[in-house]
Amino acid sequence: MRLLYPCNPFEKTRPDEVYAEEFRAAQSTGLSCSLYSAEDFELGKFNPRPPLLNGEYVVYRGWMLTPNDYLKLESAIESRGGHVLTSSEQYRLCHYLPEWYSLCEDLTPRTIFLRKDADFSRELVGIDWSAFFVKDYVKSLTTSRGSVAHSPDEIGEIVASIEKYRGQVEGGVCIREFEDLKPETEERYFVFMKRIFAHDGVVPEIVEQIAQRMDSPFFPWI
Repeated sequence: MRLLYPCNPFEKTRPDEVYAEEFRAAQSTGLSCSLYSAEDFELGKFNPRPPLLNGEYVVYRGWMLTPNDYLKLESAIESRGGHVLTSSEQYRLCHYLPEWYSLCEDLTPRTIFLRKDADFSRELVGIDWSAFFVKDYVKSLTTSRGSVAHSPDEIGEIVASIEKYRGQVEGGVCIREFEDLKPETEERYFVFMKRIFAHDGVVPEIVEQIAQRMDSPFFPWI
């Protein structure tokens, strides 16, 4: 298996600064690692270094891609003789909230999916949630305004800000029942072949349940 990282845009023999520490850690354990230029890839060029070995499996460890861009990466890796460990279908399943929602509906806040141009006030008539957490299919709004709407009338403002600051509303709009979580309690887990990895070795039961429901060999869970 090989890990694929983006290189530094200005020094293609070095990993991107954001991934440099992980890249070195992976190499130190003996894992095979390659770099590729994300900028060149956008222009249709894919030349990982060191080259992929014929038949080996590749795990992408880079910036978030749209499902369509990941499909292009999958094709590029296959053109070099490799195989992605996580298929484009599995990537989409884990990446877009509506794709996995039905599998974990009992373990996650209630969610309504709408188009970005929907009449939110009309669509949410009768929904008596105390507040609404608004995001697109992938991410929430991380500017000072934040993603919490206290009435349906505020949702359009958040959606417009997502489009302004991120360049697009990816997929559509997810309106989630707001839960007042404590920021310092966020934890991240990684699942590899149904085996869960936690920074402190403690895996909550809810994470165990999610890992068994998701049909993907590798994915992070927050």
